[in-house]
Amino acid sequence: MGRHRAGTALEETRDELFGSGIRLALGQLRHEGAGLRVGFFTMARELPRLLAVTVRLGRTAAPGALAAIVTAELIGGVATVVTLMATYRVLVPLMAGGPSRERLLAAAPALIAIALAAGTASVMRAGSKAAASRLGPRAERLAYTRLLERAAKVELAALEDAGFHNLLGAARQGTRATRVVITNAVALLTGLTNLVASAGVLTVLHPVLLPLLLATIAPKGWSAVRAARARFASAKRYMDLTRQLEVLGDLLSSPNTGPEIRAHGAAPYLLAHYDRLSSVAEEEQERLGRAEARGVLAGDALSGLASMATYAALGALLLMGTVPLAVAGAAVMAIRTGRTSLIGLIMSTNQMYEQGLFVLEWERACTEAEERAMHTGELALPPGPVEIRARNLSFVYPHKTRPALDGVDVVIRPGEIVALVGENGSGKSTLAKLLSGLYLPSGGQVTWGGTPIELLDRQSVFERIALAAQDFPRWPFTARVNLAIGRTDHARDRDRLWWAGLASGADMVAASLPDGWETLLAREFMGGTELSGGQWQRLGLGRAWFRDAPVLVFDEPTSALDPRAETEIFAKVGTLAADGRTVILITHRLASVRRVDRIYVLRQGKVIEHGTHESLMADDGTYAEMYRLQADQYVDTPVSTADDKKEFSQ
Repeated sequence: MGRHRAGTALEETRDELFGSGIRLALGQLRHEGAGLRVGFFTMARELPRLLAVTVRLGRTAAPGALAAIVTAELIGGVATVVTLMATYRVLVPLMAGGPSRERLLAAAPALIAIALAAGTASVMRAGSKAAASRLGPRAERLAYTRLLERAAKVELAALEDAGFHNLLGAARQGTRATRVVITNAVALLTGLTNLVASAGVLTVLHPVLLPLLLATIAPKGWSAVRAARARFASAKRYMDLTRQLEVLGDLLSSPNTGPEIRAHGAAPYLLAHYDRLSSVAEEEQERLGRAEARGVLAGDALSGLASMATYAALGALLLMGTVPLAVAGAAVMAIRTGRTSLIGLIMSTNQMYEQGLFVLEWERACTEAEERAMHTGELALPPGPVEIRARNLSFVYPHKTRPALDGVDVVIRPGEIVALVGENGSGKSTLAKLLSGLYLPSGGQVTWGGTPIELLDRQSVFERIALAAQDFPRWPFTARVNLAIGRTDHARDRDRLWWAGLASGADMVAASLPDGWETLLAREFMGGTELSGGQWQRLGLGRAWFRDAPVLVFDEPTSALDPRAETEIFAKVGTLAADGRTVILITHRLASVRRVDRIYVLRQGKVIEHGTHESLMADDGTYAEMYRLQADQYVDTPVSTADDKKEFSQ
C-alpha cells in the first residue's frame, strides 16, 4: 500500500512526454549557479566578480575599445563635476543681489566652463558608445569560441551527461549575454560616474546631503537585484522546459518527422502538449511579473520617502541659514542629476546582473569543461600495426549504477577482422568506443601495443582509427566535405576522393546529384538537396575509406543498404583486412561474420562466447541459436561454412 502511494506520487510529478525531465517545483531545484544564492549583500558581492569576468573578456577581445570606454566615461564624469560646480559658481554672483552687468560678467567664465564641460561630456559619451559597439560583438565571439573549444575537448561521456549538457545550454546563453552585459556595463559606468560626481558635489556643498541621496539609492538597488535574481532562478528552473518546447516545435515542422506526423495524425496530440507546456511557461512568467511588480512598488515607495526626506532636509538647512540660496540651488541640480543617473544606474544594473549571471554560468561551464577534458598520456604509438587488447574491462556511464560492460576480455591482432555480436543493449557499441579510446575504462585496461590507453597520446590513437557507424553525422555541407571530413587536409585530393567513392559506392551517389560532389546536402538551405538513407550510408562508408586508417570500426555499417549493396560492401571490407588493416565489425546480420577471424558474443555487458564461426556453431550456444534463427528465414539459400578469407573478399 505504501509503495503504491509512493508510486502514485511519483507518477504525479512526471510529464507524459518527457517523464521526470521537467523540473516544475522549487523544491526539486538543486543548488546550481550563483543566481540561486539568496540575499542582497551576496548579490552585491557577486557584481564585482561579474564585472571582472566581463572586463577580462573585453581586454582579450578588444583592449583598445575597452580602454577607450573607460577613458571616455572617466572624462565624462569629470565633465559632470565641472558642470555642477560651475553652476554653483554662476548662482553665487547672480543670487548675491539683483541682476547687473557686473554680476553677469562675473558669471561668464563659469557659463563658458559649463558649455565646454557639457560638450566634452557629450563627445565622450558618443565615443564610449562607439567603442562599445566594437567591443560587444568581439567579446561575444571570443566567449562562444572559448566555450566551443573546451566543449570539443571534453570526454565523450561528459557530452552525454544531461547535467553538463544543461550547463552548456546556460553557457551558450551566457555567450550571447556578454554583449548585453557590456552595453549595460557602459551604461552602469556612465550612471556611476555621474552619481559619484553628484555625490562629490553634495559633499562639498554640505556633508549631510550625501547620506540622504544614498538613502534614495538603496531601495531601488534592492528591488532591482531581487528581480534579476528571480528571473535568473526562473530561467534556470525552466531551461529543460524551454528546450522541450523547442523540440516539439522542431518535430512539428521537420521534414524528417513530417510523414509520420501526417500519416499517424500525431499533430493534434503534439500541438496539445505544446500548448500545455507553453501554458506552464506563461504561468511562470505571470508569477514572476507579479513578484517583480511587488518588489518595484516597495522599492519605489521607500525611495520616494527618502527623496522627500532629502528635499525636506535641504529646505530646513535653507530656512535655518545653514546653507545660502546659491548652495541650495546647486544642491537641487546635483540631486536631480544624481536621481537621473540613479534611474539609468538601476536599469543598467538590473539588466547587467540578470544577464551577467549567465556569463558566470559561461565561466563555470568553461572551468568544468577544462576539468572534464579528455585525459591523455604522452606516449606515442609505435609505427606500424599494433595489437589491441581488453583485460577485465568494465565501464559505467555517468549517473548509472549498473555497468554497461563488466569483466570483458578481447584480443584483436593486426590485420584481423573481429566481429562483436549480441542482442541490442548488450554493450557492443560501448566496447567498440572503449577499444577506440573514445571512452576510458571504469575498471580494467585497454592496451594498444601493450601500453594502457591512458598512458598513450590519445590523439595518436584517434589518428589510427576510422569510424563508420549506423548513426553517423549527416553534415549539412557539400557531398565532398561529407566524404572528406575525416581528413580535411586532403579534401581536394581527387585521387583519394575517387578511390573512396569507388570503394563505397559514393561515386554513384555524387553522379546522381545536380552539382556532383559540390552539391549541398541540406534541404533546409537554398540550393540544397536530400539523400535517401542508403545514399547517406554510402557517404558514411566512403568517409571511412577516405580516412584510410589502419583500424576501422564498422558499427552496423550497412543497415540501410539493399542485400546486393551489403554483400558488395562486406566483400570490400574483406579486402581492407587483406591489405593489413584491422577491422572491428558490429552487426546483427550474422551471415556477414561467418568468415571473420574471431567472433565475440556479448550479453548484458559480458562476453559469453568467443571463437570462429565453426567453433561457435559446434558449441551450439547462443551464437548458434541466433545464427539458425536468421538462417531459417532464408531456407532456400544454401549455407556454406567455408572460412577462406580470400573468398570473403571476392
